[in-house]
Amino acid sequence: MSESDRQPLDGTRVGIFLAPEGTEEVEFTESKRAVSDAGASVDVLGSERDEGQTVNNDLEWSESYEIDRTFDEVSADEYDALIVPGGTVGADTLRTDEDAVALLREHRSEGRPVGVICHGLWTLIEADVVEGRTLTSYPSLQTDVRNAGGEWVDEEVVVDAGLVTSRNPDDLDAFCDAIVEEFAAAE
Repeated sequence: MSESDRQPLDGTRVGIFLAPEGTEEVEFTESKRAVSDAGASVDVLGSERDEGQTVNNDLEWSESYEIDRTFDEVSADEYDALIVPGGTVGADTLRTDEDAVALLREHRSEGRPVGVICHGLWTLIEADVVEGRTLTSYPSLQTDVRNAGGEWVDEEVVVDAGLVTSRNPDDLDAFCDAIVEEFAAAE
């Protein structure tokens, strides 16, 4: 492959979280597509090998997607970056999954980047990795962010020391551009 054919994330391994049900479909599919299109190899990570049932607008059932690997069978050093989509029910489920939280905590402790959108920030809070960071999320999480020692701001996308955060699906274009840029810079 010539240098001009190289994609920004060639050789990058990305894990994207998918709850058993309730992950916001567009946040999952668009962020996965963005890093895949930029050359990354992507694994869908979940609680159990099966499919994750996504939703639209938190309330309407949508498509199911295959889970490639479970949280308990992977380690943080297998991935250059992680993505945590939102969806209220899905994010609430992920933040109570000890293996998902441990993977995220270990990944961040090694300084690797993470992209999180909407209610997915609950998982970051549970992993205890937001203290001293400036973040954004769905507005209803601002008190949670502050209580965890972070600074919440109302912006389309925020990048702080390898954490890329956005508020909701309306911010997906900016979020996807930022995760590709931040993941590439971490190489």
